[in-house]
Amino acid sequence: MDYKSKIRTIPDYPAKGIMFRDVTTLMSDSEALAAAIEDLCRPFERMNVSKVAGIDARGFILGGAMAVRLGAGFLPLRKPGKLPYETWSESYALEYGSDALHMHTDGVEEGEQVLLVDDLIATGGTAEAGVKLLRKGKADIVAATFLIDLPDLGGARTLRELGVEVMSLVTFTGH
Repeated sequence: MDYKSKIRTIPDYPAKGIMFRDVTTLMSDSEALAAAIEDLCRPFERMNVSKVAGIDARGFILGGAMAVRLGAGFLPLRKPGKLPYETWSESYALEYGSDALHMHTDGVEEGEQVLLVDDLIATGGTAEAGVKLLRKGKADIVAATFLIDLPDLGGARTLRELGVEVMSLVTFTGH
């Protein structure tokens, strides 16, 4: 499937010069969403993934569907104040400030095979925080997978430097 044709590009959002890649158009197309879930899962079908960790919020949509497809559990990596039990936290830098991801301290067991999922990887700060959280729980990170990679922003490279395999269905280069 031509996933690029299913992703809307919005120029100058949220700031001038940014080309925003809007995956909601792909997600609203049932055929494209089903194909994307299949294609995102295919490389991991025989890897005994026990959990799919989805990054708040669009990673929940993909991750939940992928967990069901792979016969795995789903682990939410959430923004601060959203999880009701004891959590670990990892902060990451934003263009103007910082944010954090949280994970329940009992979210993974040592050696569990976990696949990290989000809709897009840009600078990699959020995904790197996810990797660090999973490593606090001593999970074995199978890979990190995304609908979209923006390779010019270096996020996938950052994850690879951390020893995490990175896969995506689509890449958009340039601005």
